[in-house]
Amino acid sequence: MARSSYQFTSESVSEGHPDKVCDRISDEVVDLFYREALADKMDPSRVRVACETLATTNRLVIAGEVRGPQSVTKEKIIDVARKAIKAIGYEQSGFHWDTAKIEVLLHQQSADIAVGVDEANDKDVGAGDQGIMFGYACDETPDLMPAPLYYAQRILQLLAQARHAGETRLGPDSKSQVTVQYKGGKPVGATQIVVSHQHMDEDMTSADVRKLVEPYVRKALPRGWIHKQTVWHVNPTGKFFIGGPDGDSGLTGRKIIVDTYGGAAPHGGGAFSGKDPTKVDRSAAYAARYLAKNVVAAKLAKRCTIQLSYAIGVAKPLSIYVDTHGTGKVAEAKIEKALAKVMDLSPHGIRTHLQLNRPIYARTSAYGHFGRKPEKDGGFSWEKTDLVAALKKAVK
Repeated sequence: MARSSYQFTSESVSEGHPDKVCDRISDEVVDLFYREALADKMDPSRVRVACETLATTNRLVIAGEVRGPQSVTKEKIIDVARKAIKAIGYEQSGFHWDTAKIEVLLHQQSADIAVGVDEANDKDVGAGDQGIMFGYACDETPDLMPAPLYYAQRILQLLAQARHAGETRLGPDSKSQVTVQYKGGKPVGATQIVVSHQHMDEDMTSADVRKLVEPYVRKALPRGWIHKQTVWHVNPTGKFFIGGPDGDSGLTGRKIIVDTYGGAAPHGGGAFSGKDPTKVDRSAAYAARYLAKNVVAAKLAKRCTIQLSYAIGVAKPLSIYVDTHGTGKVAEAKIEKALAKVMDLSPHGIRTHLQLNRPIYARTSAYGHFGRKPEKDGGFSWEKTDLVAALKKAVK
């Protein structure tokens, strides 16, 4: 029997964290290829991007393999990278959008990989790689996400909005962590709150930073969650003036648990950012979240974990696995069969159903790929709950 009373912790990092800077730039490259393909009237399903970014003191290296319109030049890639750094807010001597040295080492996609994914007419027939992907949803929060990560992300989102609005003297780099108390299986409060935030005035103390961040933390968490027994840790080392890639190097794909479910659910191991959606590390993880969210929204379970598995060059998933953690109202085997009925889970089917062949990825690079609101232009389409009726019908 699952425990009903316990504490669970999840962390988040801001858009200015060194690894998130790299995720943002890699996803800006993905978006650039899609924008240029659409502008050049090229079939966007032909775009292939696997882009990794390294950041350190006033230096970026962008590497990987690509396929797409010839209009995507090194100059355009450097331009979107600089604009991303500026949008995040880095204008520091050790990392500045205008003066950082940027090296682009992207090359053409391997023909050996392409042959498993393409036919002569360029119709996708198989997954871009092997792997396992997980999706998860639960009824703990309005967006059907685990509470510890949901609120850790929200703290940093509110702080980022305040920083961009000029309301605080805080820098772009920050981290948060929330320990949630569960009673009767439900989240009821925060026992520990951690916020480490870069500050722009060198002489600021931990107490000074707490005065700035505490109102946003209180706004982020539900009423009554912060109480006298809640322990705060704000800039526990005392000083956080040097931040971002000047303080620590960054790499694409190093914050996969922050990107997903904060440790409350399994992760297949593959990162998302910098990859076009032929890579099932990304698209099938989105599909698994989409299906899990719809299972919970349909009230077939209070919690749902879904695993999908793929082989390179093979179109259909090798397996579909569902675990409702003892909360299901329908047998898991019946849900597994229903999922295959309501959605084509081939890589091509996923991209078509969720309309993934478009420039919607830079916005996913910070504050989580899941638990966000679907957007009018198709961003976060995997957060829709439009399969509820179909799922209910399929399990009858």
